[in-house]
Amino acid sequence: MKSILLIGLGRFGRHVALKLDELHQDVMAVDKLESRVAAVLPHVTNAQIGDATDEEFVRSLGVRNFDVCIVAIGDNFQSSLETTALLKDLGAKFVVARATRDVHAKFLLRNGADEIVYPEKQLATWTAIRYSSDHIFDYIELDGDYAIFEIAVPASWAGKTVGQLDVRKKYNINIMALRQNGVLSMDITSHTVMPRNATLLVLGSMKSIQKCFRI
Repeated sequence: MKSILLIGLGRFGRHVALKLDELHQDVMAVDKLESRVAAVLPHVTNAQIGDATDEEFVRSLGVRNFDVCIVAIGDNFQSSLETTALLKDLGAKFVVARATRDVHAKFLLRNGADEIVYPEKQLATWTAIRYSSDHIFDYIELDGDYAIFEIAVPASWAGKTVGQLDVRKKYNINIMALRQNGVLSMDITSHTVMPRNATLLVLGSMKSIQKCFRI
């Protein structure tokens, strides 16, 4: 279990709080609006109403005690920037900040953010890739070059074994798992036969996956 300070409880911050609750994490939630704090209070360990740009208030939270500080403020970039810088000045171990524009991301990194999340851009990329092809079912970007795709087993692969296809050697792609009838199997060997009407989880570079599956 990690100790997490979550600052900003708008739509994005609220969804983060709910997911952290599902993951049974120890969360302190902060927002300057009482209504937002009240909405997440049943789902977090503790919550405070306050201005995260106020040094004395942030100091009172004991930011050094949290494993991760998430700045989820999206409606006021100046506040997000000030909060990020203040957290680092007060000794925060690891700060993740939300960006809404490329220029915001650059300034947040310069002012102390260890990592940036870019919900709108990341979701836009996922949506474009997911719905631009009928045989892509999911997509997770690992970094700028590598990704995991859930993709339909190509008709030409059906009935062949992983060893016969040899996509690792041909395309430098790893077949991680096979999903059939809603059941996910990670027991993949060179003797695994590719079934029809199933999907694969594959890992590789974007270029390799696009070439292999003609995306």
